[in-house]
Amino acid sequence: MVADLNTTDPGFETAFAGLLAARAEHDTGVDGVVADILADVRARGDAAVIAYTQRFDRLALTPETLRLEDAAIDEAAGQVDADTMAALATAADRITRFHERQRPADIAYTDQAGVRLGQRHTPVDAVGLYVPGGKAAYPSSVLMNALPAKVAGVRRLVMTVPTPDGSLNPLVMAAARLVGVDAVYRIGGAQAIGALAFGTDGIAPVDKIVGPGNAYVASAKKQVFGVVGIDMVAGPSEILVVADAHNDPAWIAADLLSQAEHDEAAQSILITDTPAFADAVARAIEGHLATLPRADIARASWQRHGALIVVGDLTAEAPPLIDRIAPEHLELAVADPDALAARVRHAGAIFLGRHTPEAVGDYVGGPNHVLPTSRGARFSSGLGVVDFMKRTTLLGCDPDALASIGPAAVRLARAEGLPAHGLSVSLRLTRAL
Repeated sequence: MVADLNTTDPGFETAFAGLLAARAEHDTGVDGVVADILADVRARGDAAVIAYTQRFDRLALTPETLRLEDAAIDEAAGQVDADTMAALATAADRITRFHERQRPADIAYTDQAGVRLGQRHTPVDAVGLYVPGGKAAYPSSVLMNALPAKVAGVRRLVMTVPTPDGSLNPLVMAAARLVGVDAVYRIGGAQAIGALAFGTDGIAPVDKIVGPGNAYVASAKKQVFGVVGIDMVAGPSEILVVADAHNDPAWIAADLLSQAEHDEAAQSILITDTPAFADAVARAIEGHLATLPRADIARASWQRHGALIVVGDLTAEAPPLIDRIAPEHLELAVADPDALAARVRHAGAIFLGRHTPEAVGDYVGGPNHVLPTSRGARFSSGLGVVDFMKRTTLLGCDPDALASIGPAAVRLARAEGLPAHGLSVSLRLTRAL
């Protein structure tokens, strides 16, 4: 049932805390199954990957056919009509231009003690991009995950995508071609994550794995972290819309359903200062559900996890509620969205004003749509160029610089009971080469 909350109700705090707690994910046995698959892939390599692909995707492969041939990719991509290709190109251009502005600057300076200090950024060598297959085939995810890697300077970018019954999604193949993926492997699930992390005879290991997936893929990414880097462990989609009564209820209803249609576990929340507007949005949602092709999914999401929250004053009450929710997507459909946004500390991405629906950000806005979920915006950020780069610090002392700061290092080493640390510095202070 949709949660209907009002901050003036005596039980609001308990109900709101329950709404947040309900989003906590629980292991339903997935982790154990995934651990077994990963161990098998690590031990048997291609043979295990091929066996799981036959089992789950009904596709018989050999070590030679794990990788899609370029001709097959081109043939599938060629099925995309010109207008859709133009839209993909527009999205790719806007995403690239935004992410080019994220390139971090290196640091180099000499401090007052004469010590040379610096920091440089270098790209990850190899990245594996996981792309869902079957019904959940999203070319926009290819663009959002691959283009920041390309901007960062990643040398090798490979993609895994399940192809159930051998079916290729033309849009995904077109996106792979557009961004310049080096190789595409027709595998999915936890076995694909294992192959990317550990490597097999046919698939060279990568250094970082990014991209969305189901609960098995998410669990696999979590379990291989440390062997490789990962972008994040993402949960179901979320949207929080803050809207006053000067909006069209049908617009706001569509915004809420834009995330609800992703997954039955997705969550859509409205915060408004007008009870009548909340009721109008609820009616508009029912109207949209009568015609949407994915209505069954969206309705289940809305009924199980949706919420309407009425506050007395949006300016005063909305920001602290937003920060506690820490939403993946935050729409501010109010007269002065910038002023309200300035008071928000925790949100994956903020969409400003009545004419900026979150869906624009999913495709052609420019900023990345790979964002933290499950209140992760309290401590993490959306995917960007820096996620495909490493920071290396630089430190250089000449004799005078070491003489200036070395004695403090010797004293601290001795205080920590690590005499060899102190000795390595003190020897240089007392003996000149």
